[in-house]
Amino acid sequence: MKRGKKYEDALAKVETGKLYPLEEAVKLLKDISFVRFDESIEVAINLNVLQKHTVRDTVVLPHGTGKKVRILVFAKADKAKEAQDAGADFVGDEDLIAKIKGGWFDFDVTVATPDMMKVVGKIGQLLGKRGLMPNPKTGTVTNDIKKVVGELQKGKTEFRADKTKIVHLGIGKCSMDENAIVENCKALYDGILSKRPADLKGEYVTSVYLSTAMGPGIKIAHKEIA
Repeated sequence: MKRGKKYEDALAKVETGKLYPLEEAVKLLKDISFVRFDESIEVAINLNVLQKHTVRDTVVLPHGTGKKVRILVFAKADKAKEAQDAGADFVGDEDLIAKIKGGWFDFDVTVATPDMMKVVGKIGQLLGKRGLMPNPKTGTVTNDIKKVVGELQKGKTEFRADKTKIVHLGIGKCSMDENAIVENCKALYDGILSKRPADLKGEYVTSVYLSTAMGPGIKIAHKEIA
């Protein structure tokens, strides 16, 4: 693939074959960013797992992702008011179902009370293929709306290994303090380590790469992350 000159210049500053300490990698990423907007910083964690294994959970990034998370809550009556008071961006029931059926998806995460799941199931396929379906395993099907909305606002996010056995997630923005990005990365890494399948043999994490949205990847010395 042919790359632009700015990308090639950034790539030239990354030492081939070097395993970078996390703190050094974050500093280098910020230095080689060449775009005029506030780039996302992303991590890709490659796992040695089998097809039968599911690596999926939520983690609270202590400094958030650097962008506002738009929260939609399916709830009625008192729970709808609780969601509104907690600061959810969109709250409703059948009215939101109709909007989503019409192609509206201007939100980042979906929460629902248990009694709403039968209704939400009507658009399960639409939400599911975008990773937006509420799920009890990730805490997004709950009656404790205030708590969950608050956690999401503070940086709670879902991670999962895809079909290629990679967890790929945005953990911040270039404008964020270096220490904040490092701490976010460590929180995600610790969360993934905690989900190691019990019957897995051998190495679990095979490699970790950090990159900006538009820039080259930097390989991290992940065994030194503490």
